[in-house]
Amino acid sequence: MGSEGPAAAAVTTVHVTGFKKFHGVSESPTEAIVRNLTEYMNKKGLPKGLVIGSCTILETAGQGALVPLYQTSQSAITAAKESESSSSNRVIWLHFGVNSGATKFAIERQAVNEATFRCPDEVGWKPQKVPIVPSDGAISRTRETTLPVEEITKALAKKGL
Repeated sequence: MGSEGPAAAAVTTVHVTGFKKFHGVSESPTEAIVRNLTEYMNKKGLPKGLVIGSCTILETAGQGALVPLYQTSQSAITAAKESESSSSNRVIWLHFGVNSGATKFAIERQAVNEATFRCPDEVGWKPQKVPIVPSDGAISRTRETTLPVEEITKALAKKGL
């Protein structure tokens, strides 16, 4: 009877990860992006209903990245459970990968559970066609995004990116 208050607005929480330095690169561009993202977005302002949940820089090592990534995801899940969440709240996991030969951004539609490295990672691991997360299935296992990749790509292109 009037004590319910207004309905809470939907919130989208974005958790961002990127890689540290890697073979032949002293500072990964994704490390710089992730390190500076929160401060940059605080200055620019976030769209209504969008919050940065976390910005985590991961070791550029297949096995070395798993523990911090797991810890980040668990803390995000715990925070979501503790907050008053409605079914309209969303969580987006955004990972900035690395490709030293790339000349432009690549927006990927899917991830494959396969690790194949051209050169050893920062702890000397050089996997060839092995599952990244064995418990997630074989190397043919894929996960697809629900984000509108075409629209994102077009918006980035309009901005000259």
